[in-house]
Amino acid sequence: MSKLNTNSNAYIIIYSAVLVVIVAFLLAFIFKALKPMQDANVALDIKKQILYSLNIRGLDGAEAEAKYKEVVLTEAEGKEGFKYYECKVDGQTKYVVPLKGMGLWGGISGFVSVDDDLNTIYGAYFNHEGETAGLGAEIKDSKEWQERFQGKKIFADDGSVAIAVVKKVANPDSEVDCVTGATLTSNGVSDMLREGLQGLKSLQEQTQTVEEE
Repeated sequence: MSKLNTNSNAYIIIYSAVLVVIVAFLLAFIFKALKPMQDANVALDIKKQILYSLNIRGLDGAEAEAKYKEVVLTEAEGKEGFKYYECKVDGQTKYVVPLKGMGLWGGISGFVSVDDDLNTIYGAYFNHEGETAGLGAEIKDSKEWQERFQGKKIFADDGSVAIAVVKKVANPDSEVDCVTGATLTSNGVSDMLREGLQGLKSLQEQTQTVEEE
């Protein structure tokens, strides 16, 4: 019986192929086993972000789950795919709008909550995929900057979206100072707000129709 030549090209190729198959199988098994946990963590993170936009922070996982069930009444969809969450905070109706846009280095996102007049911002929370730490990342890391949106008006008298992030505030009712040193990221937030909150007009019309009936 001939001895197996472990130095031959055929042996090396076969050995490598078998090793790759085993590693791939193990990785696939681990991914599948951990996916439910990963999905649960992603879902919890989204719930926390929604709560942040409602000015509810500092909760651990279990507390956040309980608070979310308490304040978020329903997830709904209006005209042209406009999505929002109807919530109740301290007995008052709030609407949370999910937002998506582009920053300097990648995607940005956020949630903005509005009062039942569908025009006054109650709270805001922003997130990002890879903005520069200390600069563009401040849209997520700076609670103080996010709090500047509270009380701002979304629409101008003519019905256009007035809320904006600008270098120099001219209209304090609806404008917020940009993040220092992060003009492009700030512009991305401004565009995201303008595009994402436009759908509130249809919700205003829907609400008025219900009230008239």
